[in-house]
Amino acid sequence: MALRALLSRLREGLAKTRARLTEQLHRLFGRGLDEATLEELEELLYGADVGPTLAAKVVADLRAAVRSGRLAPGQQPLAFLEEDFVRQLSVGDASLHLPAEAPGVILIAGVNGSGKTTSIAKLAKMFRDQGKKVMLAASDTFRAAAEEQLGIWASRVGADMVKHQPGADPAAVAYDAAEAAQARGADVLIVDTAGRVHTRANLMRELEKVARVLGKKVPGAPHEVLLVLDATTGQNAIAQARIFQQAVKVTGILLAKLDGTAKGGVVLAIQQELGIPVKFVGLGEGVDDLQPFEPRTFVQALLE
Repeated sequence: MALRALLSRLREGLAKTRARLTEQLHRLFGRGLDEATLEELEELLYGADVGPTLAAKVVADLRAAVRSGRLAPGQQPLAFLEEDFVRQLSVGDASLHLPAEAPGVILIAGVNGSGKTTSIAKLAKMFRDQGKKVMLAASDTFRAAAEEQLGIWASRVGADMVKHQPGADPAAVAYDAAEAAQARGADVLIVDTAGRVHTRANLMRELEKVARVLGKKVPGAPHEVLLVLDATTGQNAIAQARIFQQAVKVTGILLAKLDGTAKGGVVLAIQQELGIPVKFVGLGEGVDDLQPFEPRTFVQALLE
């Protein structure tokens, strides 16, 4: 997607967050950069789900800039914040790393209701638009209608799908899908998993098993483990990510429902507190509403 179109789409998706954050930033900075303003700024950032650690760090950076003369009262603190945010978001590699020899295997994890199924469809559509052959593995065998929903999306985006009977062993489905992906010459295999209740250790062990089985069939698999998080849950999304990271090595975040929340600042908190790169953001319900994450474009849309 062209940069101008991506910026426009992000501006639209971040409208609720921007209304909550940027308009208040303008109000704050309009009265000068005294200590009271900086303290209120920290509270404002915390309320926008930037997180307490990053909120304190950003304010400390701004305070130091004022005291050192790098940013005098009356200059452009919003521009300073923009560069600081871009710096914080540029940690880690936001690109996908799939092997040169197909199939590349992407394992998708996330709790129920996070937007996991639609996010898989969006990823599949993205790869199909690149001319790749895509296969889906319906390893969420426990949730009612999960296979049916994934099958509907597979048909819509032109992807193949491997499934078993409801209640089947998720690892067995993943193994068969990997075998089918190799046999049919698929470029990308996307593996759905059950929406884990992240406090249930047995379900986490099952996720580990799926990852192990994939690795036995395809060297190095899964090559990417994307955790789908619901942006509307704010800081709770970070708690979920920590638990999943203990079960399987999460390589990236797919942040869904960013268009429906005033808590878009959680993107910054995820990067700062978890060190896991945000790789994609979901900005709507359509199959084309998935965008690769680009820090500067995101911050421009947030702080325009």
